[in-house]
Amino acid sequence: MVTDQQTAESAVAEEARIKQAYKKQKPAGYYSWFDPGNLFLVQEREKLLLKRLRQGGRAPLAGQRLLEVGCGSGHWLREFIKWGIKPTDITGVDLRPDVLASAGELCPQGVTLRCSNGSVLDFPDESFDLVLQSLVFTSVLDHTMKEEMAREMMRVLKRDGLIIWYDFHVDNPWNPNVRGVRKSEIRRLFPGCSIALDRISLALPVAKWIAPWSWLLCYFLERLRLLNTHYLGLIHKH
Repeated sequence: MVTDQQTAESAVAEEARIKQAYKKQKPAGYYSWFDPGNLFLVQEREKLLLKRLRQGGRAPLAGQRLLEVGCGSGHWLREFIKWGIKPTDITGVDLRPDVLASAGELCPQGVTLRCSNGSVLDFPDESFDLVLQSLVFTSVLDHTMKEEMAREMMRVLKRDGLIIWYDFHVDNPWNPNVRGVRKSEIRRLFPGCSIALDRISLALPVAKWIAPWSWLLCYFLERLRLLNTHYLGLIHKH
């Protein structure tokens, strides 16, 4: 039987591992907006998410409260402000104080930022209309922590709220610190929910290679879905 102390020790060890893994950054400019491949992926992802939110009855976004688990330097937080949510209705949590400091510099005044690993969220039940996670669950290898994060996301989500999911469904053979999350695992993490997933995002190395020469070919390959590496989805709480 696993004790509470063993669970807590495992969580501390996993958090330390994640922090260490994130210190291995990609070269400067790897995810730049000026890189045609990266720009293609960002724009395709945003178009699909906005379409799915509209179809899910979430447009306009004004007046809704958003939480991002693993907000990094705040890219998604600023996107949702651009799409209509007030800064005072937006909260981001991340376990890395240095990137939270960057988020504080880049995000407008009013956004709430807190240091947390996501497995314990210091918010009341049903506080948020939207809860977002992007590229977080693939970075967590400890199954117990994943389950706790999912439970907390569900707890702070309003009864008619949505979880927005964007993450790898494939492993990265060059990075042992991440593990793809398949449909079956997403369903286990969010039991009793209605889950709609789109297979999206042409593999980044492929997009980086092709986009400078043919945006149309990138578009065609992504529509085939064979080389797409992520799921973008909405998880409806019932």
